[in-house]
Amino acid sequence: MRDVSRRTFLGAGLLAGIGLGVGIPFSLGAGGSTSTGNLLRSRLTLPLPFTMPFRAPPVLHPVRSDAAADFYDISQSRADASILPGMKTEIWGYNGIFPGPTIVTRRGRPAVVRHTNNLPVPTVVHLHGGRTPHDSDGYPIDFIYPVDMSYMNQHMDTHGHETGMGAMVPGDTTIGQRSYRYPLDQRAATLWYHDHRMDFTGPSLWRGLAGFHLVRDDEEDTLGLPAGARELPIMITDRSFEATGNFLYPSTDPSLMATPGVTGSFVAGVLGDAMLVNGTPWPVAKIDGAKYRLRILNACNARRLDLRIDPQPDGGLTQIGTDGGLLAAPIRHEHFELAPAQRVDAIIDFAGYKPGTAVTLLNDFGEGNMSQIMRFIVGPKSRDTFTVPDRLATIEPLTAADAVTTRTFRFQSGDVNHTKGWLIDAQPFSPDNISAAVKLGTVEIWRLIADFHHPVHLHLNPFQVLSRGIGGPGAFDAGWKDTIDLRPAEEAAIAIRFEGYAGKYVFHCHNLEHEDMAMMANFITR
Repeated sequence: MRDVSRRTFLGAGLLAGIGLGVGIPFSLGAGGSTSTGNLLRSRLTLPLPFTMPFRAPPVLHPVRSDAAADFYDISQSRADASILPGMKTEIWGYNGIFPGPTIVTRRGRPAVVRHTNNLPVPTVVHLHGGRTPHDSDGYPIDFIYPVDMSYMNQHMDTHGHETGMGAMVPGDTTIGQRSYRYPLDQRAATLWYHDHRMDFTGPSLWRGLAGFHLVRDDEEDTLGLPAGARELPIMITDRSFEATGNFLYPSTDPSLMATPGVTGSFVAGVLGDAMLVNGTPWPVAKIDGAKYRLRILNACNARRLDLRIDPQPDGGLTQIGTDGGLLAAPIRHEHFELAPAQRVDAIIDFAGYKPGTAVTLLNDFGEGNMSQIMRFIVGPKSRDTFTVPDRLATIEPLTAADAVTTRTFRFQSGDVNHTKGWLIDAQPFSPDNISAAVKLGTVEIWRLIADFHHPVHLHLNPFQVLSRGIGGPGAFDAGWKDTIDLRPAEEAAIAIRFEGYAGKYVFHCHNLEHEDMAMMANFITR
């Protein structure tokens, strides 16, 4: 683990004091302030790491295709999953599994995904990283109401119509089903889809509503990247468990119908004490002695990760892509920081290890078992002709000179309906308020200022990081991003080219407890 400088230590102490002063504590680790959130301890004994096999989510095939699009069906439903040995965990899953099935599509080939809501509460589906028309983007109040409304009616009768669902501004809602149309006029990238319901995104994802969506294109195909069994989707989530084996989450309203948010200090963010990879705790993957492509997604509610391979492979971790797809050129890292919702596309060369070597993916922002993510057991050296090229893709850099305007947004804690919450420019989210009106075809610079850790996600278009403070982009900011990891007391500038579709979209903190407690705002494109 890397040394902690005196400057880092003193900075962490100062920020801890600020956090205690406003009642928003956060986790501290070897790297100083690591995650804004509090640890929720499970009420049972967790399994030992590296005792269960790695598994990849199944790929979903279209139910039909025609000249215009590929069509998919997904049922959102409750199911009992085998996550902990000898126990069942009730999940909310796409097609009843956690993570949901992986959708694989090609650039320019539209996909239509029909979701049927067999859950007891309304849902919304957002294709995270998708360049999507506003009516399919998953706006937070564009609900799919349940097929069976009995649970919802019961709890609405209990809570009345002055809070929660009854107080929401009506959106573009449907009952039972909704079809989302994705034109996929965008670069190859690792996207993911998840619930995006206003005020209740955190508990919905915690229960399992997330899955991969991979976009491929000709530019990526020409590289001959590791594929098939040597392309591993890795969705990392932290979770906590009840004594019964069910997920433990501190909802203010366990019915998820009326009062949003979490109890007590968990308003800072919920950190689990079990590390899951594709829904399996601390799994083991048996691999060849060859190069592998790892598509890593931090799908935690609030936990930041600092990834490291131990022992280090030849060449370290070679980053080839990020949220918005391939980089212009590969970048080698000894470690890689990943905030909630961010992705890293990496090549790891396992050919240099002796057969039988145990190689561990570590999290240097974690303590105890949370400092470990998964393990690889290396097999015999295998035929492998792939070489990482010096150039990967063409990326047009955006500059300050391209911008037609600069806007500033402040992300900070504050009062939301007389309780602790999270605000953008001192305002809680309302579907009625518009924070920015932008013109399609133009570039803007957005200055983002944070009090604590805030992974800020922008819908519709990706962006490029121009600066942090008085310096340039950080070590993990290269390429097209859709989420930026803002550190405590930090200011960053991003450049966005707005294009594609007119309509109303949102930007928000992807610490899901912050998002649910109002750290979200609207922008419109026209």
